Amino acid sequence: MAESKLKYFLQLHLIVFIWGFTAILGALISIDAVPLVWFRMLLAVLFILLYFIFTKKNFSIDKKSLLKFLFSGTIIAIHWITFFKAIKVSNISIALVTMSTGAFFTSLIEPLFFRRKIKAIEILLGLIVICGLYIIFSFETQYYLGIIYALISAFLAALFSVLNGVFVKKTDADVISFYQLFFGVAFVTVFLFFTGSFTSDFFNLKTSDWFYLLLLSSVCTAYAFIVSVKIMKHLTPYTVMLTTNLEPIYAIILALFIFGEKEKMNTGFYYGAFIVLFVVLLNGIIKNRRSIQQKIKKNKK
Repeated sequence: MAESKLKYFLQLHLIVFIWGFTAILGALISIDAVPLVWFRMLLAVLFILLYFIFTKKNFSIDKKSLLKFLFSGTIIAIHWITFFKAIKVSNISIALVTMSTGAFFTSLIEPLFFRRKIKAIEILLGLIVICGLYIIFSFETQYYLGIIYALISAFLAALFSVLNGVFVKKTDADVISFYQLFFGVAFVTVFLFFTGSFTSDFFNLKTSDWFYLLLLSSVCTAYAFIVSVKIMKHLTPYTVMLTTNLEPIYAIILALFIFGEKEKMNTGFYYGAFIVLFVVLLNGIIKNRRSIQQKIKKNKK
């Protein structure tokens, strides 16, 4: 039993490392954010479709769900576009630390969907996160556009995460992902079509870009998603939450090794980054303890 838990724990770390590597690939791929997301989502849809065919899984859904996934898939597409845009105009460190504010946005959005009050501690932690971002911004003003893109991306990530928390009660997670990716790539396709972006040059990519895109869509998107769903059946949400918070740390360390000077920041950035990441971790610990206390109260009743 212990060996089995260790296996899933190591798999979780691998998945978190892969998610962190997504940002590295975003910086290595030479094409702009919009075509990058189009290729990523299209290829990921094909890989998940092959997975469904291989496992003979039924992925049919009703018309009402299609509209929900159309909306959320569009949100995911814009989220990824702004995320990769943040990396392109700044760097990986700025993008990922700013993206960590997603937990704060989630605490504001979640009560609207689950009909609960916003808690004072969540507002307090959110204000501390803003202080951390202010410190980063004051020392790294040249990256202001990257911070803005990453904040938009973090908000959209929080929004579709909360929506998926609602959707997953009625639909399998991999089916949700397939349709959201499908509608996401459909949205980007319409945008590219009307902007006249589909030219011969659009598909004329470097060999390295094709390799990185295949890696991004297969390993970092389709594979990572499917395995992460399986892992969550064997590990506690607390373990998953704590480990997932290591994603920006893994990615920043990787980026320092791969890109060197481009990723080295002023001391002020690291002070601000520590504040943001610490608050995100603290928020998860508080929520986990609250969840345990609620379960204990229910069992006593």
